[in-house]
Amino acid sequence: MEAYAKKFANEGKIKPEEIENWKIAGLLHDFDYEKFTEQHPKKGSEILKMEGWPEEIVHAVLSHSNYTGVPRQNLMEKTLYAVDELAGFIIACALVRPDRLDTLEAKSVIKKLKDEDFAEKINREEIRKGTEDLGVPLEEHINFVIDAIRGDKRITF
Repeated sequence: MEAYAKKFANEGKIKPEEIENWKIAGLLHDFDYEKFTEQHPKKGSEILKMEGWPEEIVHAVLSHSNYTGVPRQNLMEKTLYAVDELAGFIIACALVRPDRLDTLEAKSVIKKLKDEDFAEKINREEIRKGTEDLGVPLEEHINFVIDAIRGDKRITF
């Protein structure tokens, strides 16, 4: 989310001061999943609202799931939806490679997307729809997310 926020800020699509909320939405969007799996993300958005988080973040958390029926209305919400499943799928792809993320490319991820037995719980339709809604070609989107994950030194395997 941070990488896309910086990209969109550089392109003038969002204001630079919005980057922090994009980062926060990316970090918080699944915080309730393990404890409230059946109520996710409705429960999480209720908690965030109760705790006084900005409505922009609350709505992004609520809209990132198809199960809520809440439409994604802005670029942050569309981006969160577009990177959520894809980031998990990319990590799954990296975990089965000896060099992990080092040489992972979009073409390998796309090949794995076609293998329905690989990471079968990842919703490929959400990846397709999210990419389409973001208006970015699939290969470009995958490579951007790979690069963003590679650049995040906090991620370890």
